[in-house]
Amino acid sequence: MNKKDNYVVIMAGGVGSRFWPYSRNYRPKQFLDVLDTGESLIQLTNNRFKGICPQENVYVVTNDSYVDLVKEHLPELSDDQILAEPVGRNTAPCIAYASYKIASRNKNANIIVTPSDHTVFKEREFEETVTLALASASSSDRIITIGIKPSRPETGYGYIQFLPESGDQIKKVKTFTEKPELELAQKFVESGEFVWNAGIFIWNVNTIKTAFEQFLPDMADLFTRGDAMFYSDEEPPFIRNVYSQCKNISIDYGVMEKAPNVYVVQADFGWSDIGSWATLHDLKHKDDNNNVFEANTMAYDTKNCIVKGPPEKLIVIQGLDGYLVADIDNVLLICEKDNERQFRDFSSDIKARKMTEYL
Repeated sequence: MNKKDNYVVIMAGGVGSRFWPYSRNYRPKQFLDVLDTGESLIQLTNNRFKGICPQENVYVVTNDSYVDLVKEHLPELSDDQILAEPVGRNTAPCIAYASYKIASRNKNANIIVTPSDHTVFKEREFEETVTLALASASSSDRIITIGIKPSRPETGYGYIQFLPESGDQIKKVKTFTEKPELELAQKFVESGEFVWNAGIFIWNVNTIKTAFEQFLPDMADLFTRGDAMFYSDEEPPFIRNVYSQCKNISIDYGVMEKAPNVYVVQADFGWSDIGSWATLHDLKHKDDNNNVFEANTMAYDTKNCIVKGPPEKLIVIQGLDGYLVADIDNVLLICEKDNERQFRDFSSDIKARKMTEYL
């Protein structure tokens, strides 16, 4: 396997609504230094693949309103490596756009697709896992995803069931389940046949094109017409036209749950999707009362909370258990930390009141 044939597609178009008001429409989660490392999540993601593929083989797919942010955070990318979506249509069109563009440049490409806003704490183990998956994908027609060994019955992640006897580290996928209820998640973990879905995919470009042609033929037809467009100034209007006709569908529903040649690599490399305030609380250093304070805070009779605010403002709290207090820009939010579904309600209600300056 030639490393020059390895490509990375970073999906960076989301707004991180469960992380509001820290993640905002004008500054989504992937462009934030969430872990206080001095680098944003998208920068950490890009760095993670430097030993796996050349920098010129990295593509970022993002909303056209975030192109300047991508350039700011990843100045090493050329304009041609930033693929601007005119409108969000979920992950299937995003992946099709990148895959067909890469195919127009390299017919032997092996592609890794990754979210821009996840974290990995064991970099060496991550690189070993991806390298193993690449070796398999480059020599077969396997569609490969990465599964994380579950440490708890988490209800906020998707699960992948594999056939236990189908291989050593790379196993054939049996089922996908999206965010189960707690009782079912407990059964999944106890069975030993399920892993968390990390949302990272590895395949050869010809394999994924074949999958699109078989399971999303209308979408495949739209992008197939663009081979010449990907080399010219006609790409933006061509893509606008394509996206106006693409259905809104995820790669999971569109391909992964239908294809018979899907495999999962079991891994444990310190992964988290940092999808919510509760997840961030789990990752951060906590005091003796299990609190995370990223603000000038005075707390009384308070436990299991996370507080974030500007250093020039004193935040005094009393009698709270399991709450988020976030004073960020023009929003003050006080709510239950673990109730993730409420954040979508907040966004919906703000939109309904036409107060989008707060999103």
